[in-house]
Amino acid sequence: MGSVLSYSGISTKIRAMSSHLVTDEQLQEIVRFSDVPQVAAYLKKTPEYAKAWSDLDENNLHRGEIEKLLKKSIFGNFSRIYNFANKEQRKFLALYSKRYEIRVLKEIMTNLFDHRSTDPVDMSPYRDFFLHHSKLDIDRVAGAGNMDEFMTALKGNEFYAPLQSVYENGNGLLFDYGMALDLYYFNQIWSVRKKLFKGNDLDEITKAYGEKFDMLNLQFIQRSKRCYGMQPADIYALLIPMNYKLKKEEITAMVEAPTEEESRRIFQKTWYGAKYDKLSIANLEEFYNYILRTVLEKEAHRNPYSVAMIYSYLYHKEHEVNRLTIALECVRYQVDPDEAMHYVHNN
Repeated sequence: MGSVLSYSGISTKIRAMSSHLVTDEQLQEIVRFSDVPQVAAYLKKTPEYAKAWSDLDENNLHRGEIEKLLKKSIFGNFSRIYNFANKEQRKFLALYSKRYEIRVLKEIMTNLFDHRSTDPVDMSPYRDFFLHHSKLDIDRVAGAGNMDEFMTALKGNEFYAPLQSVYENGNGLLFDYGMALDLYYFNQIWSVRKKLFKGNDLDEITKAYGEKFDMLNLQFIQRSKRCYGMQPADIYALLIPMNYKLKKEEITAMVEAPTEEESRRIFQKTWYGAKYDKLSIANLEEFYNYILRTVLEKEAHRNPYSVAMIYSYLYHKEHEVNRLTIALECVRYQVDPDEAMHYVHNN
């Protein structure tokens, strides 16, 4: 895996798909529209959405329906890549796709905690994906009316075990369930990467996910101390138990730092504090997406015939949908275009 020969076909396909993604210039046009139907009409003319949306009447599409169509495009593009990939590349895609399953499980649990049922229509963007790429019975799980029924519907699936301890505790919050799923997924990626990949692909996966996990841990530490005043023992329970450039002793020092000033001082001496001169404890969340995007773009450009190229495209596709969703909201509420682009760029 990782050779020019094995990646030449899928690399060509992804380059073509990447050229269809909505650009920053197009987003600047979109936030200047006066209503949502104008946005839909505009997207219908773009290469990314023209074919799939050609039969839709933009005047009958409300914001919620457009967001479902945007979400559906993520899963549709994933399937296109999966169908084109070889056996080795599908190993990464199968691992990556678990983030989509977790995303939907979180959406269903959010409804349950809000005492709302999950509308089967809300599952429409995901149904085809789950049929072909998941062992989850999405309709059965989505049909749960409470967490008891939700957990019963999950029995026999890999996601049951990581949620079981939270469920049996009896007073778990939505945050606790979501964190349990995230930690399960992150642990799985880190533990199986050396079994699934070798050579250049292993290096790319380690770098991309390593920096991602380090940055997430930095965010968890900062948010837990600043916003919630959590004790060190509680903070450790939230952290992803793996390290890349962030040393264990640095994590310990930041978690147990008695003041924010001391935590900032420790952070500045870390690999991240030294590498990114504009990065600080205060702007970690803002920089997270920037750093991840930069790493993926750089690695995909440097190694176009590697798994980094697949990961980079999938990230940018999800990023596009997030930005378009924000732009839609800004048009709906007539937010000033410059302010709207500020929200878009912060995503």
